[in-house]
Amino acid sequence: MKALYDQISVKTSTLITKKYSTSFSLGIRFLHKRFHDPIYAIYGYVRVADEIVDTFHGFNKRDLLEKFRKNTYEAIESGISTNPVLNAYQWVVREYNIPMELTDTFLDSMEMDLGDIEYDQATYEKYILGSAEVVGLMCLKVFVDGDEKMYEELKPYAMKLGSAFQKINFLRDMKADYKELGRTYFPGVDFETFNEGIKAQLEADIAEDFKQGYIGIKKLPKASRFGVYVAYIYYARLLNKIQQTPAESIMNTRIRIPNRKKYALFFSSYLKHSFNLL
Repeated sequence: MKALYDQISVKTSTLITKKYSTSFSLGIRFLHKRFHDPIYAIYGYVRVADEIVDTFHGFNKRDLLEKFRKNTYEAIESGISTNPVLNAYQWVVREYNIPMELTDTFLDSMEMDLGDIEYDQATYEKYILGSAEVVGLMCLKVFVDGDEKMYEELKPYAMKLGSAFQKINFLRDMKADYKELGRTYFPGVDFETFNEGIKAQLEADIAEDFKQGYIGIKKLPKASRFGVYVAYIYYARLLNKIQQTPAESIMNTRIRIPNRKKYALFFSSYLKHSFNLL
């Protein structure tokens, strides 16, 4: 039965999500149950693409990504794939009418990670659009559950929130991106002379994205609002920790929130949500 295979496919993406990101896994748990499978399917898909370009060293990454793209299109067109992650993803794309351009834009950004690009403002914005903002839009398509008017209203907020998350990731992962992968995403920033002034400018830009993203969270349907808020709270705390970390240390360590503190954050967020303070 294909239904059984579809269940196994979603379970595969769920396992990938839980293994790679405890934070997003916990956030998903706070969504309405009907959103769990589609959001796991989206995250599992984007995670595998990201791993191709980030960690599959010693293999032909470009060839792997090209095959991944080709197989994605075939899965969406036919409604099935022998790759469980792609099978789960094609289901959510078809079920929630996720525009094909979002998948295209995402994969274009993954392809950008295969080359040595010196980012200017235009390519920086293009990369964030594809790697983060469109993923937010994929999730938004699920959350509005067919309400196109709401989707159009919330699009700019979802994009800003995705942008904030990605920029925080850039700061958090600066050591690995720059020293291990040779990537410098922020345009016009010389990481050899990275200092408090540059760091403060980047943090201010992120704070503005966060401000807009929070407005959108409050407009989300109740069934999805709290789960997204949990992710927002986690990233807000991560940003706060980055703000308290000297610029020199940012270049030499990866900023983390310990799991016990994550659980405390989520508990306090739940109390705020329960008392309608969100």
